[in-house]
Amino acid sequence: MFLVFKSRMTGVVTDRRFGHSLQVPGDSPHLLRLSITRTICALHIHLVKLILMRSAHIMHSMATEAEIANLLGALSLAVMDRIEQGARDVIGHAGETPAALIVIGYGPITNDKLRRILGLSHSGTVRLVDRLVSDRLVERRPGKDGREVALHLTAKGAASRKDLLTSRISAVASFVDVLSPSKRKRLGELIREVLAKQDTSEMDRFTICRMCDNGVCSNCPLPTTVSKRDR
Repeated sequence: MFLVFKSRMTGVVTDRRFGHSLQVPGDSPHLLRLSITRTICALHIHLVKLILMRSAHIMHSMATEAEIANLLGALSLAVMDRIEQGARDVIGHAGETPAALIVIGYGPITNDKLRRILGLSHSGTVRLVDRLVSDRLVERRPGKDGREVALHLTAKGAASRKDLLTSRISAVASFVDVLSPSKRKRLGELIREVLAKQDTSEMDRFTICRMCDNGVCSNCPLPTTVSKRDR
């Protein structure tokens, strides 16, 4: 938008653009048209600059979010690799084997519930349990109703589970030990905030926390959404 004013006393036309004034003789239509054209061009350039600045800000925000996601993904893989190496050192297996041992240690559990927590097929779960039984880490016992089989840890399994949890905590702690106490505290707060905002069912919580040490985390931040409770 442009504003053009003509002084009654001097006959001078004043063209005001973005807080500045440009004076041209009032009796010169050519110069007046030139001033108006320049005003429109200046306004156009100003709007283009605003659009470019806004676009650059949006692109920078998107790039920052992508970079954070990329870095978090890399850190997650590094942590998991170190956890799995620790599991191999303890029981000679990685993958879902250590997770199964930890989950079973929470209390007697059926094959079906173990399958749902680990996200395995029925046959895959049977093979996994067979391996744990063969390694004398787990034993099958009659369930409460007499129809299902309940999985229990053996003494060897309980000891191995304890070593697995210690190894896992040590593996993860080695990544955050490089931070100052205040930064570690802030990191913990941010992690709890992220977890607390997840939309999780009760089974989701079992799956996400399948390798957690409940002796360390006594107040799980993961919510249980009522609408997803029976999913």
